[in-house]
Amino acid sequence: MIRLFRSKIYLAITMMLLVLVVGSLGYHFIAKLSWLNSIYMTIITVTTVGFNEVAPLGTEGKIFTIILIISSVFIFAYAISVITEYMFSKNQLQLLKTKKVRKMINSLSNHVIVCGYGRNGMQAVERLKAYKKPFVVIENDKDIIQRYEGDVLFVEGDANEDEILLSAGVQEAQYLIVTLPDDAANLFVVLSARQLNNKLFIISRASQLTSQKKLKLAGADKVIMPDKIGGDHMASLVVIPDLITFMDKLSTEGEHTTNLEEVAIEDFANQMECNSLRDLDLRRKTGCTIIGYIEPNGNYIINPEADLPLEPNSKVIVLGRPEQIKKLNQMFHLN
Repeated sequence: MIRLFRSKIYLAITMMLLVLVVGSLGYHFIAKLSWLNSIYMTIITVTTVGFNEVAPLGTEGKIFTIILIISSVFIFAYAISVITEYMFSKNQLQLLKTKKVRKMINSLSNHVIVCGYGRNGMQAVERLKAYKKPFVVIENDKDIIQRYEGDVLFVEGDANEDEILLSAGVQEAQYLIVTLPDDAANLFVVLSARQLNNKLFIISRASQLTSQKKLKLAGADKVIMPDKIGGDHMASLVVIPDLITFMDKLSTEGEHTTNLEEVAIEDFANQMECNSLRDLDLRRKTGCTIIGYIEPNGNYIINPEADLPLEPNSKVIVLGRPEQIKKLNQMFHLN
């Protein structure tokens, strides 16, 4: 619809310019006026301001003026109606779009809120999309919102403000990812979000090492330093290049390309009797290998023994090729 209105506006502007050009040419060649006087006569004629003629007009000049006035009135009236309709429709469409976005956000629960849509925010969103995790992005740059709003659910505003966090559904959200470039801004967002939702799991970006402790004191559960991770990764490629390259091959980009999967024990317990890792027998059933176990208290066990007893609220980390992970998900109906 907007494209249709824009094409009408272009047509209206073209017609108005054509009237000015034809009027100037007509006065110049019919009334024998100079180019400046021809343009002047055309302007005062089509705008009907009522100024005096710059020179007496003959019969041909008067007939031309009558035609010019009638045609310009219709053309300018059409142009005004098109522009008015366009502005009204644009406002209406924007209002409908805002209501639609608000309705979609209100329907979300246990979703992720991403604060900032810079480099780190975009990377986080791409991973969330790959796993089909519902999310909302808070961004205050209108240009960025207009560029990506077709693919991303945005809330426009400053993430430091409680009203904006509430608009993004912070009270119903499960995770908050804060990726603003300024550590002080991240700190304020973490403080505000923690006050609004005490159960929220908050992951914050940090640029300075000294900011890590402050962000955790403010309420962040995890603090990530992208620059430090990047530097460590590059140095590791020098020290242990083959191992790091192998680790890079362990893709976790999406549900159809992943080599690693995290599964809650409850997902298995609902469909089979399992008291130990041996009872799961994932290697024979799916080809996947259990490489880690996460105890309910958060303790990690690498390469656990087969007879390790399974506890409620614990998880296992499995390794496999994409087709094996897919078989695992299909067999146990995992999300």
